[in-house]
Amino acid sequence: MNKTKKKWAVSSAAIMIALSLAACGGGNKKSASSNDSGKAKLSAVYKNSDKANKSANEKSTLKVAEPNDSPFKGVSEPTLADNQEDSNVFEPGGRGTLFKTDDNYKIVDGGLADQKLDRKKNTVTITIRKNAKWSDGQPVVARDVEYPYEIIGGPKSTSSQYSSDFERIKGMADFHKGKADTISGFTYPDGEDGKKVVIQYNSLSPSMKFSGNSFVWSTAAPYHYYKGIPIDKLAASDQVRKKPIFVGPYKLDKLVDGESTSWSPNKYYWGKAPKIKHVTINVVSSNSIDKAIQTKKYDFTTPAGVMRGQSYKNLKKLKNYQMVGLPALSYNYFGFNVGEYDTELQKNVMDKNSKMANKSLRQAMMYAIDEDAINKKFGNGIKWRAKTLIPPVFDKYADTSAKGFPYDQKKANKLLDNAGYKKKGKWRTQPNGKPLVIHFGAMQGSATSHATYEDYLQRWHKVGLNVKMAGGKEMEMNSFYDTIQKPKQNKVDIYSAAWSTSSEPTPTQLYGEDAPFNMGHFVSKKNTQLMNDMNSEKAWNDSYRKDKFKEWQEYMNDQAAYVASDNSYQWGPVNKRVKGYDVSPSHTIDFWKDLSLTSAKLK
Repeated sequence: MNKTKKKWAVSSAAIMIALSLAACGGGNKKSASSNDSGKAKLSAVYKNSDKANKSANEKSTLKVAEPNDSPFKGVSEPTLADNQEDSNVFEPGGRGTLFKTDDNYKIVDGGLADQKLDRKKNTVTITIRKNAKWSDGQPVVARDVEYPYEIIGGPKSTSSQYSSDFERIKGMADFHKGKADTISGFTYPDGEDGKKVVIQYNSLSPSMKFSGNSFVWSTAAPYHYYKGIPIDKLAASDQVRKKPIFVGPYKLDKLVDGESTSWSPNKYYWGKAPKIKHVTINVVSSNSIDKAIQTKKYDFTTPAGVMRGQSYKNLKKLKNYQMVGLPALSYNYFGFNVGEYDTELQKNVMDKNSKMANKSLRQAMMYAIDEDAINKKFGNGIKWRAKTLIPPVFDKYADTSAKGFPYDQKKANKLLDNAGYKKKGKWRTQPNGKPLVIHFGAMQGSATSHATYEDYLQRWHKVGLNVKMAGGKEMEMNSFYDTIQKPKQNKVDIYSAAWSTSSEPTPTQLYGEDAPFNMGHFVSKKNTQLMNDMNSEKAWNDSYRKDKFKEWQEYMNDQAAYVASDNSYQWGPVNKRVKGYDVSPSHTIDFWKDLSLTSAKLK
């Protein structure tokens, strides 16, 4: 399991709570604000007091389900993966994770590598443990720590992880623009095959103390295994897609494209050997996952896999499973298409004449839907309406005073009227009098997520907005992201999706001017300045940093180019034959190796 990674897109179709909307389509003009009283009470640890069974660990198979309504893409390299599902199915291999953290995601010693910050010299020194090896037996070396920056920052890279934050590294900007063949800010005191890397920055950031920040990449990449492959071809290579190697407790034995991965212990693992000898991870659809757990086909779902509110209701009373979870780093959101990505400038560009450029239109669409009513009736304590783009798990920086967009049909109508979106018959027109048709993009999933989208459409229709499903129907997940990730597209005007964010809340990689993940292409000087302020020299004063986070959240709610729709728990059912299950942040790097079984069969 890896919760300390960078930002990834996830299937919002899978993340949606289950609901039957005919029951909550009342005529209230406003909804009551949500509160914490109905939230489920979950622990991040399942404390199983039973003794481990040596025979079960050696001969039985740990069976894990990946809840997903589409095949996974199969991109094993973290720098190139752009969805959480790929991360989930390769987690037993450790995904190259460098750092151990405490429960606040602060980097501490004891991982694959240790980190040291020097504010006087503006350097970050990363020291790899001496016994670290890849699953092919080759040592993890300094070049492996540097190479991810080349993959992410290369001028022809296909990675979605780049942002201007990396340009604090000396020479990164020139490398990214193709003006230099190497990143000059990297030096190797003991040579490229040594165990130490020194990175020279223009200035350090307080976020660097935490794993998942947008300045120091948190995984290694096997340079000896990738070298010779052009970076723009790496994502499609056999080394990434068919025969990847890893540094974690398990090595990959078998990969069935889009369906499953199978694992056995990695004899070169630097840590204590894992107890379980066989692990499989299989994709299971959201419509089938509850029955699969009820019939004891799986020990647990992937720790970062998406489990819905209705599943919690259906599974929480099972005698042979324990529900385990913690507040999620992920969230659902709406994005509006307001521009394009300029491939020459490698920046997002706003189009002031785009269909969704008017913020009053965007705000009105958010006030017109009722997330509170949906979650109150069907969230089952697992989901609740989001107030800002910073998840509440970051309690130091999340703005608890924000109201977000509670349902207010009257306000939605007023915003549209005042902005010139006048009704002409059933539907409103654009301020210039031309017809207005808005295309809504969403991913296909369960019948209940389909009902959710239908409710959105109905509520938008009530305020006179002619909103239709893009392409006439929900989209398969991979096709959905292929569409909205195009540099320029006009098929989708507003979309529903989800992020799996990193364990450090700086939003540059999601909403920055040069961020490929900024798929709605919202850009403004104020947005850029506020995000830069979050990690400026002044931001070492945490009070100043908190103020900038709050100011950014207020600004983004006002602009409504991106709006978080709901927050949730990251949870899953764990069969009671499993021992050592612990998803707390301090245990991330040890999760898979510490698991064991107490019986040969699921209980």
